Order: sequence, then structure tokens, then C-alpha cells
Amino acid sequence: MKAVYAERPRPDDPLAALRFGERPEPELPDGDWAVVEVRAAGLNHHDLWTLRGSGLPSHKYPLTLGVECAGTDDTGRDVIVHGMVYGREFLECPVRDPAWTMLGEGRPGTFAERVAVPRHTLIAKPPQLSFAEAGAITGTWLTAYRMLFTRGALLPGQTVLVQGSGGGLSTALIQLGRAAGLRMWATSRTRWKRDLARELGADRVFVPGAPLPEPVDAVMESVGQDTWAHSLRSVRAGGCVVVAGATTGALPPAHLTRIFWNELRVLGVMCGTMAELRSLLSFMVAHDLRPHIYREFPAECGAEGFRLLAEGDVGGKIVLNW
Repeated sequence: MKAVYAERPRPDDPLAALRFGERPEPELPDGDWAVVEVRAAGLNHHDLWTLRGSGLPSHKYPLTLGVECAGTDDTGRDVIVHGMVYGREFLECPVRDPAWTMLGEGRPGTFAERVAVPRHTLIAKPPQLSFAEAGAITGTWLTAYRMLFTRGALLPGQTVLVQGSGGGLSTALIQLGRAAGLRMWATSRTRWKRDLARELGADRVFVPGAPLPEPVDAVMESVGQDTWAHSLRSVRAGGCVVVAGATTGALPPAHLTRIFWNELRVLGVMCGTMAELRSLLSFMVAHDLRPHIYREFPAECGAEGFRLLAEGDVGGKIVLNW
């Protein structure tokens, strides 16, 4: 079958590792697994880290990329793939499974004509969503939902700062937060991305590092080193910083004094649960929300989508279609 894959790890030139070509058909492990015919799959920064070889031994390569997708399962049902691989007994908290992994990391990913997944990680695709929209949800929208409503426990009327607006996660945070009655603020280095944030529902936009009019109740942080100090300065005493990534570096100064002096909460998020995915899809349908898809490419032209993602020249999600 045809697939988009990483030939080998290339830490200094990740796009040079990208290939489109023949890969083996999915193998079904023991247990209740399904093969999904992929229709559409969204790109994520995780795919770039895999091209770099971050955290993966070299013997894992070549490796089919892709964390999320939508398609049709072996019963003919249109489905969305969760993207995490874990035992059914860990449905309430997948990261408690000592053997948990992700598609496109520990298992061949979704950028292929077909992908094998545990059956309990499939959910019916709402008919209101196109395959492109449904294939761009679990890597970013599900994470955003968990950040705002599960870990952040935010309520209507509270103020949230989204650092680094522009990509799939930040645009999802803005759209979800606005629909839930939160006051959404966002930062971006680029004027057109600040304009996009306003179009999607941000109440205020700022350049990164700018002093805010008042402290916020929570900061949604996925940038890392470049924005960490500003995130801690921006949140009110007793507020929280919810972390779901570190695209500019994972080891900024901790500023522990500010954290304990202001009794801040630093909360980590890694994707979300199947229960949260069901709630998210119901919320999206009820509020007529859709992922903001920046560009779609046929799978064989996926290298252009990866180039845009690597350069940061993206406003929303990039999707590969099969």
C-alpha cells in the first residue's frame, strides 16, 4: 500500500527523511483490532518530531507517520481514530497504561491507505463532519478540549490566554473557548495569524511577550521556552498554566519562586480520553464548530504540507487526503 513515512531519523534536516511510497499492509496484533481504510489525516508537530528521531530508537525506522485520521472500518462504519494505542482497561486514563504509545510512533501511523488500530479506539464519525474535518480532530481539538474543560476546569466568563496562535491546537482552543463562553486572548508574532485569531473568536490579540491589560485565569501553553516566562507572568495568583507541548524547547527556566509565591498550578495534557472525544464531538455538532483547515493535499503531495508546517506558515490544520 502507499504511505507517507520517515525513512530514517534526520535531527538536523527532518524533511529530508520524508518519503512517499510502498509500505507493508497493516499487521493485526493479538486482540480486538480493526483495519481502517483511511480517507483523511491531519498533520501534527508530532510528525515532525518523528522525522527528527525524537525519543525513538533508529531500529523503528522506516516508520509510517500520522497520529490522527478518519476513514471506514472493516464493518463499513465511518469512524474517527483516537490515535493512542493502549489497553481497554485504561479507557479512563490511557497514559496509565505502562505500554501506551501513539500511532506514528510505537505503531505504523495514519498516513497510509490503511491502518491497524485497537477497536476500542474507534468512534463513529458524525455525519455533519466531512472526512477532512473529522480527520483533523484528535491530535488537536481533543487535546484542546481536555486543556480547557478537564484539566483547566474553566467556566464561562473566565479569561484564557492562548500562546502562539496560528496552528491547529491554538485555533481549536480559540473556537472551543469562545463557544463555551470564555473570554479568549491570543498571542502571535504574525499579523495575519492575529487577524485569524480574531476571526475565529479571540476577544483580544497581542504580540508575544506584551504586557496584558489584566492577569488571566489560565494560560494555554504549547510553545515552551520562548513563551514560558510570559505565561507565568500573565496568570493571576491561584490560576493555572496548562501545558501540551514545547515546540521552541522543553527546558526553560522554571521560575519556581513565581509558581509557589502565587500558588500557580502547572498542568500537563497528553491528548484526551474516548469519553472526552464523545463529549467533544457532541459539543462541536451542537455549536456547529469545524476545524479551520488551512490546506488540503493529496497524500502523494504531502511533502508540501510538511514544509508549511515546519516553516510555521500555517493558520489551522493541514490535511492529507487519500
